Amino acid sequence: MKYFEKQNNKNQCLICPRKCRLSEGQRGLCSAIINQGGELVFESYGFASGFAIDPVEKKPLYHFYPTSKALSFGTFGCNMGCRFCQNHHISKHKFDMTRAVAATPEQVVQTAINYGCKSIAFTYNDPIVFMDYAVETAKIAHANNVKTIAVTAGYILPEARKEFFSVMDGANIDLKAFTPDFYKKLCLADINYVLDTIKYVANETDCTLELTTLLIEEQNNSDDELKREFEWIANNLGTDIPLHLSAFHPDYKLLDKPRTSEQTLLKACNLAKDFGLNYVYCGNILNERMSLTSCPKCGYKLIERNGYNVNVTGLQQGKCGNCGHVIYGRF
Repeated sequence: MKYFEKQNNKNQCLICPRKCRLSEGQRGLCSAIINQGGELVFESYGFASGFAIDPVEKKPLYHFYPTSKALSFGTFGCNMGCRFCQNHHISKHKFDMTRAVAATPEQVVQTAINYGCKSIAFTYNDPIVFMDYAVETAKIAHANNVKTIAVTAGYILPEARKEFFSVMDGANIDLKAFTPDFYKKLCLADINYVLDTIKYVANETDCTLELTTLLIEEQNNSDDELKREFEWIANNLGTDIPLHLSAFHPDYKLLDKPRTSEQTLLKACNLAKDFGLNYVYCGNILNERMSLTSCPKCGYKLIERNGYNVNVTGLQQGKCGNCGHVIYGRF
């Protein structure tokens, strides 16, 4: 690991905005990075918490080689402190050899090839906290014509961010809310770093970007907050970046909040479209109309979805089959 600096008898991590200062044997807040032998290392390098072969739509990515398969894997730990984490059995635990699966980057890539996966998705816990493992795997994947995907909260510092996203072909970044207070109280984080990452990926890389906001009733779904989020997306990223508005279910330390209603999601999706966003989807509910990709120019149906049953009907070489409008993404 190269993103750290020595400070007397401690090492300061320079991957994420927390900048943890660690003594020998001490782990960062993420539980994934440890000061070992005078250097900071990713403790779980070469070990995964598990693997799965998923439809790429599950990441969720709707504009990245639809109908293709992704080999998904993660490690342990996370640099976010989300009280509503839906993968807390992985992200809130440090590296555990008894739960780990040994897998070199070469083996991960070969597994993807063997099972006909178009891409490898770094997911389950945030790949920022196993950055070296993800980057090395991505480089080998590209040499073997396998694409790479980051599913991340985007909580990363600029120098590390540049290297990390340089080897990612697709990314879904969680924009967890649009108030500093929500990020501070429910994620123990600073929203400004996340917004900077999103702008960087959208405007300065070739990475196909999609966003997800998990809507929690009475926490981050007010009309005022959503309007500001949608306006920010349109003004800073353009109107083509796909946005997934997903339903929350009670989990981890936020068990007292109800599951997000379909009505709340549909209202938010329609509001996003009022701000000119071209590709807005409802997540964690079955609603074919709000999972449909249509041409923003002529309205022609391009990709129909019923859960993970996907039918590419009107798309031709990345363009609308009716009017020829170029559709955002990789197809």
